[in-house]
Amino acid sequence: MRTILVLGAGSWGTALALILARNGHKVLLWDIFPEHVEKMIVTRENAQFLPESHFPETLQPITRLEEHVPQVNDILIVVPSHGFRETLKKIAPLMTTQTRICWGTKGLENDSGLLLHQVAEQVLGTERPLAVLSGPSFAKEVAAGLPTAVTIASHSTPYAQDLVTLFHNHHFRPYTSTDIIGVQTGGAIKNIMAIAAGIVDGLGYGANTRAALITRGLTEIVRFGTALGGQHQTFMGLAGLGDLLLTCTDNQSRNRRFGYALAQGSESQQAQTDIGQVVEGVRTTYEVSRLAKKLKIDMPIVEQVNNVLQNVCTPKEAVQTLLSRQPKQESL
Repeated sequence: MRTILVLGAGSWGTALALILARNGHKVLLWDIFPEHVEKMIVTRENAQFLPESHFPETLQPITRLEEHVPQVNDILIVVPSHGFRETLKKIAPLMTTQTRICWGTKGLENDSGLLLHQVAEQVLGTERPLAVLSGPSFAKEVAAGLPTAVTIASHSTPYAQDLVTLFHNHHFRPYTSTDIIGVQTGGAIKNIMAIAAGIVDGLGYGANTRAALITRGLTEIVRFGTALGGQHQTFMGLAGLGDLLLTCTDNQSRNRRFGYALAQGSESQQAQTDIGQVVEGVRTTYEVSRLAKKLKIDMPIVEQVNNVLQNVCTPKEAVQTLLSRQPKQESL
């Protein structure tokens, strides 16, 4: 039995904690909100974000990091991207030289636009093993034991393989990758495309439009990801095309529901409040749009989603702008 500390008791953090606990490991589940943890201790479930998924005996919610961080070698971070750096800074003084870090967070850092492995290296140094878990996965289905495949990427192949051993079971299948840049960019930008997909569906444009959007959205992901150093083949796999398809086509996606709400006339803040959880694509859109302009990467869908979020145009005007672009040869 291994002991793993999971930081972040939202729906995804809880689902991953459940997998590890069901695999026979001891799991400590922490959240920044003590009252949320206290409720989980009493009810033995995450009634707020993942109801009806009872905690195994090996899953223990905790409120204090100080006594637990020094005792574990493996930490899984599943907090929103805007809290990633602060979470690392909170645990850094408590970690030993053996501690390894993996995260299931999808997004870029606010303001800096850094990928999360770059944030981790700034806070923790470059010698510590780091990994990211990403792919097409809704927390509710993972918690229910429905078949799911994901990618675990790390510059350390032994660490990635060890994480596969921790997570793998008859319904959760992780694949390994060394492309930590590609896996992160695919996971981040697909949220923007999901907002766009929600917008076109909310406007009633139909399946043809959605298919075109997903296809051209993948093109933008490839352009951006390869410009940052990601590998083209990564974006054709689970962390690229797989995650894009899932997030753009199913209403379990917060980002898709958010885009749909915008198309139906909701204000951005109200739509996020109604969803009740972090909509990562909102922050990511601004950062990716800014970086794309800086690096001179053509990303028209990202640009129009950003225009909608910045109140430059309406959702309908954004779609019309995309459709009125000059015809050209199809290419990546």
